[in-house]
Amino acid sequence: MSYCIYILYSLALNRYYIGYTSDMSARIIRHNQGGKGFTGKVNDWELVYHERFETKLEALKREKEIKSWKSRIKLQELIAGSVHPD
Repeated sequence: MSYCIYILYSLALNRYYIGYTSDMSARIIRHNQGGKGFTGKVNDWELVYHERFETKLEALKREKEIKSWKSRIKLQELIAGSVHPD
């Protein structure tokens, strides 16, 4: 089983969301179904970036690294330079 880190973007909120999962399609659907939490406020979340990893630990480490940047500019640079590796 492979894992992905992903970045979603909401136009309504003008915000990004960073997470990781083993089932990208199902996870994006859940984000857009509403409910509790940060992503439940709107249902326009779009996948703008992802990276694949062999293990959950690798994906979790990369997710934490990206979240630690706390920089919208650095996040946008990552997205702009992405080739969406699979």
